[in-house]
Amino acid sequence: MEQQNNLKKLTVSILSLSLLTVMAGAAVAPALGSIKQYFINENPLFVQMIISMPSLFIILTNLIFPKLCARFGSKTLVLTGLMLYTAGGCIAGLFNNIFLLLLTRALVGVGVGIIMPLSTGLLSFYFAPEAQDKLMGYSSAMNQLGGAVATLFSGLLASISWRFSFFVYALGLISIVLCIFFLPNDKIAGSTHENSCEESSEHMKTSTGTASIIRENIFSIAAIFLLMVTFFIYPANFAMIASQSGIIPHNMIAIIMSGMDIIAFIGGLSFVSLKKLLAKKIRFLAPCLFLTGYLLLSLGNSAVYVIVGSVLIGFANGVGIPCIISHTSQKVGKNAASSIMPLLSAALYGGQFFTPFITSLVSAAFSGGPLLLPYYIAVFSSVLFALASSAIK
Repeated sequence: MEQQNNLKKLTVSILSLSLLTVMAGAAVAPALGSIKQYFINENPLFVQMIISMPSLFIILTNLIFPKLCARFGSKTLVLTGLMLYTAGGCIAGLFNNIFLLLLTRALVGVGVGIIMPLSTGLLSFYFAPEAQDKLMGYSSAMNQLGGAVATLFSGLLASISWRFSFFVYALGLISIVLCIFFLPNDKIAGSTHENSCEESSEHMKTSTGTASIIRENIFSIAAIFLLMVTFFIYPANFAMIASQSGIIPHNMIAIIMSGMDIIAFIGGLSFVSLKKLLAKKIRFLAPCLFLTGYLLLSLGNSAVYVIVGSVLIGFANGVGIPCIISHTSQKVGKNAASSIMPLLSAALYGGQFFTPFITSLVSAAFSGGPLLLPYYIAVFSSVLFALASSAIK
């Protein structure tokens, strides 16, 4: 009984990390307009980097994450990441200098770069494969719920002052308390499923190198990158396109976008049931939902199409992430936290970071192009996502 209670506490502690990771850059988005007004004399690019800076440092930290795992225990890593995340996030509002503010955003990125691989990798380390699908679905759901909660609180705090909006990162204190009491400080690097014989040792030597891990999981890495590119086109462009087209009332735009997080939350919770229903075909669900959703948005002549398309895109995001992560983590085994998870995390946030550059380049190539061009790009990336998913065995 006590062991079961300890396992529940461990589960809650690990899942609490998933509440925080999606908040890395977007949490203070509701305050970005006020921040831009305050730093009116600064280059607008620096203001935009308040959102993108964490993603860049998440990627850089993920690249050295395996070395950190080899040196430190999981509890040490988690608490270090959480402290950087919480402190770096909260103190940003204290500065009047844009470069010091960006420095604190870099600290948030380093913190999430440590937390993100562990938020899913520890589920692979501590739980049997038959339990992982369910827990990965919960992790994705918590991710989306955290985004909704963070956006709501940040918006409320921003109505007082843009400086207060950064206090939303204080939610990290909840995870700090849980992990102090309930998370063991196990070394998670170099673990295997069962065998500790020489044959297993030799296999570890040849298969756990970064290059080998990339080769073995290249399609999973490509798929999660394309998933994030496809999804992130929506939050990066929807408000602007909806405002200019006039199809959706201005006061409904924020409601539809916040509702996306709730739909994605439902998608994460539904993952296990959908996997049982669709079996191996589950890998095509997210690409098909993205494709259908963006095709509806591309029609651009009906509020019904816009709302239904938004729902499909949100659900695709919620179900697509656990699909890729659970499959890949089970394939790699208990060593996933220190090997494949940092790469998947880097690819995911790389998609988020590079999406604005991709859409800008395509737009420039077409001399601006039509208003709905970002949706056309997303249709194309949905097809690429489907091809990458079909190659995952």
